[in-house]
Amino acid sequence: MKNPFEGKEVWFLTGSQGLYGQETLDQVKVQSQSIAKGLDEAEDIPASIVWKPVLTDSDSILETIREANNAENVIGVIAWMHTFSPARMWIRGLDALQVPLLHLHTQIDLKLPWSTIDMDFMNLNQAAHGDREFGYILTRMGVPRVSVVGHVTDPKVLHRVGVWTRAAAGWNEIQHMKMVRFGDNMRNVAVTEGDKTEAAIKFGVAVNTWSVNELAEAVEAVPEETVDALVAEYADLYDCDPALLPGGKRHDSLRYAAREEAAIRGFLEENDATALTDTFEDLGALKQLPGLAVQRLMADGYGFGAEGDWKTGVLIRVAKVMGYGLPGGASLMEDYSYNLEEGNKKILGAHMLEICPSLTQKKPSLEIHPLSIGDREDPVRLVFNADPSDGIVVAMSDLRDRFRLTANVVKVTDPDEPMPNLPVASAVWEPAPDFETSATCWLAAGAAHHTVLSTALELDTWRDFAKIAGVELAVVDEDTTVRNFEDSLAWNAVYHRVSTGI
Repeated sequence: MKNPFEGKEVWFLTGSQGLYGQETLDQVKVQSQSIAKGLDEAEDIPASIVWKPVLTDSDSILETIREANNAENVIGVIAWMHTFSPARMWIRGLDALQVPLLHLHTQIDLKLPWSTIDMDFMNLNQAAHGDREFGYILTRMGVPRVSVVGHVTDPKVLHRVGVWTRAAAGWNEIQHMKMVRFGDNMRNVAVTEGDKTEAAIKFGVAVNTWSVNELAEAVEAVPEETVDALVAEYADLYDCDPALLPGGKRHDSLRYAAREEAAIRGFLEENDATALTDTFEDLGALKQLPGLAVQRLMADGYGFGAEGDWKTGVLIRVAKVMGYGLPGGASLMEDYSYNLEEGNKKILGAHMLEICPSLTQKKPSLEIHPLSIGDREDPVRLVFNADPSDGIVVAMSDLRDRFRLTANVVKVTDPDEPMPNLPVASAVWEPAPDFETSATCWLAAGAAHHTVLSTALELDTWRDFAKIAGVELAVVDEDTTVRNFEDSLAWNAVYHRVSTGI
């Protein structure tokens, strides 16, 4: 996957005023440059932090924010009110703001100079109330933002800014995202449907459909040398069923899977798309439902939704971008079966074929097994168990008047016992706060059965993304109770209907 943060910038905006003279403004410049430099050098912050000249009047604020809006490589802005920056001068700029905003509430000094503090120091260092002035105008204008409080030498502050930066990159990605759907949705299934026009309005993502036979033609046109190279790569990366290797009785099946991978990858690149869907009910001239192909495409950062579920495919791509460079992965997932032993309640997640190998550091097994649906040849797939890890399961639902994200904090575990007869990749997890509360709340939220399981991202990343996108996020975590969760859904319904207008 290409580094999605390469060339991306977050602009650092410092608010001040001319009341105390040029000497004070010169000090503000040096100190704000120092903070921007510290943020830029922080390992937790994956995009470049670019300092901009100190802002002291309404015109310069508006001009700078317009520049940020129009710069394709700018994914957000960080604002800090060093000396008291009267908030009315920010109104026009904030009204024009179109990129995510982080309000950094900090100061240059870690410790007060108790023995030498005087009014010159006090006049220079006014962020303690200058930022509160800024917070007031943000709230009065209803400007969405994330506030981070603390000294910039604090690793927790740097980490939190990094989390927001990843969410801002996810928002930037979804606004420019193109989704290729090969065929339509699985018949009669409700939750995989959704309003593609509203998705374009709300998120910016373009979701369109191509005939699956266009893909089938591309599969047949893949050169033999391309297939040979992919087969050699498979043999090097995976524990391969000997029947699939050259000379084996199922080798033709592996070659066809390689053709599918090459064809889908080429199709996506040609259409500048970063996500796809397919469905076993619309395979046209394809000989296999793509399994290995979409697993490897997800591992390379593409989004994928099974059975035409474009909403989940979009989320997976966003999770891939936000989690780039972090340990762990992100994958299509589906709650499949439960272990309901008292004291050991767990969820077994899987799908027919398409679980991303980014969820494991172990060497997957490359296998071929029958698929009882789809009426095609046996598909090739990677088989493995997800590594134990903290994780988040996230789903997107279309509720007619809005989209809802539902997130459940989980702990991925090893299976209690080996599963030698399960012919697909899988993950086992314990949901927070407990199985009954998790499932009850998930059902109450109308959350989808297709999800993205991320073992790279933390909950705050999804919180920030939802805040930036202006989309509802219903959270099930360690502190959740059914009563409070159901109450929050009711209040959310009122809020989102009022906030969007008539």
